[in-house]
Amino acid sequence: MTAPTVSESVHIELAERSYDITIGAGLLDHADAWSSLPRAHAALIVTNSTVAPLYAKRLQEALASQYACVHTVVLPDGEGYKNWQTLNLIFDALLGHGCDRKTVLFALGGGVVGDMTGFAAASYMRGVPFVQVPTTLLAQVDSSVGGKTAINHPLGKNMIGAFYQPERVVCDLDTLKTLPARELSAGLGEVIKYGPIADMAFLDWIESNLSELQAREPQALAHAVKRSCEIKAWVVGQDERETGLRAILNFGHTFGHAIEAGLGYGAWLHGEAVGCGMVMAVHLSQRLGGVDGAFVQRLTALIAAAGLPVRAPMLDATDNAARYLELMRIDKKSEGGEIRFVLLDGPGRALVRAAPDALVREVIDACCA
Repeated sequence: MTAPTVSESVHIELAERSYDITIGAGLLDHADAWSSLPRAHAALIVTNSTVAPLYAKRLQEALASQYACVHTVVLPDGEGYKNWQTLNLIFDALLGHGCDRKTVLFALGGGVVGDMTGFAAASYMRGVPFVQVPTTLLAQVDSSVGGKTAINHPLGKNMIGAFYQPERVVCDLDTLKTLPARELSAGLGEVIKYGPIADMAFLDWIESNLSELQAREPQALAHAVKRSCEIKAWVVGQDERETGLRAILNFGHTFGHAIEAGLGYGAWLHGEAVGCGMVMAVHLSQRLGGVDGAFVQRLTALIAAAGLPVRAPMLDATDNAARYLELMRIDKKSEGGEIRFVLLDGPGRALVRAAPDALVREVIDACCA
């Protein structure tokens, strides 16, 4: 067995809940990637119908040296299944196999699998350990890191969940080779996000290396994943439960979540909605004096070049802006019915603030197809 290549690590510092993110090519098959995890008799791999045929057996074989029994549960694939019914399939598997409170869960898949596995781990017997094994770019740079777990409700995205940190995150870059082009673009949306909110040098790098990222060049992907995780680690380490600073990681998400809920979960990928949401957020930032028109054009051009939509969909033929506002008032950042947006207070600086409805309506009208 050859050693994994391009292996790097990012540390999430959260006192007794601290853990490492391991990034590299060829990690999935290596027992070393899974050593020093909590000891248990059994492990449960949670995956979906798309990822299971590609990687489930390999992970099962790698974990066989660590656990006497390695079970697998295969969920249906898609954001539309991120609900109570699918979550119960995980509990059914845990109870059906007689899993105890030391059983370790492994989330093998994208953000939907990771969120649901984490929520199941937080809930089963009041908490069992779990490991994130993200197989999409979006999950590797965002959703697998930081301990947010949730399912969707018909009225709002990620509204039912818990903060629950994994024991480890293992990002095998080789899994990105089988990622559909649309999913890769969706992940690039979350990569791009980190530049405007925290690191303009990283935004410069993304612009210069976008073609390498789209071609899945290993060194470029390794840098993108590592730098994204470093920025998120810095933010999460200061604000684990999103009482302040961590909210900046939701740049583009308030508009984006409204798009996802308004169209029906799964119509647009999460990264597509966030990419378009960033366009809307930067337009609102410009109207509030945070950035100039040149920066709006720059960010919009990069999001479009990444293969993401930059024109928002119509959610209501009668009063489209009212529908957006209705959905955004359910957002977790809203306070007393007042929508709180993550906006730019200059390139590389983000803040959370309210905005007049009239101004938000202007943005929605200007950005919608």
